[in-house]
Amino acid sequence: MSENDVKIGVVSCSGEDCLGGTISRLATRKMLDEIRPDETVTICLPLYLAGGEEERGFAENYPTIAVDGCSKCCAKRATEKYSGSVGASIDLSDIIGKEIAEAGALSTRDLTDEHREMVKKVSKEVRIKFDEVLNDYLKNVVAKGLDKSGRKPAGGCGCGCG
Repeated sequence: MSENDVKIGVVSCSGEDCLGGTISRLATRKMLDEIRPDETVTICLPLYLAGGEEERGFAENYPTIAVDGCSKCCAKRATEKYSGSVGASIDLSDIIGKEIAEAGALSTRDLTDEHREMVKKVSKEVRIKFDEVLNDYLKNVVAKGLDKSGRKPAGGCGCGCG
């Protein structure tokens, strides 16, 4: 498996009642559309929570990054509950400040230049975490023939030893 075969899931906040939720979703879209379009898969948090088998299965088998809009960290907690540990976690409160992240809801049509700068700042942090997770995954999992959890897959290591 090469670097080009690896997909990394980004589980974004789905909170509609705070600015952090809007910023986290826009930063996730930027990853998917502009920054790492061929390597990023977004995971729909509401569908994931409702039992979406594809979302949960992906998060069990591939690295994920949780991008949470506030310190409640719903995306991270849900991923860990249903699919195991995340490769990285981002809390927008740490990047744009708790007071700003937890400010009231904002429609995307009302974005200001300041909000767009927040999206850039957060997407830059997601890209940094993405690169770290990808490098770690390639080094510690793919290169050693391990599954996401770091164990040898059932049936041997893939070399034919069974």
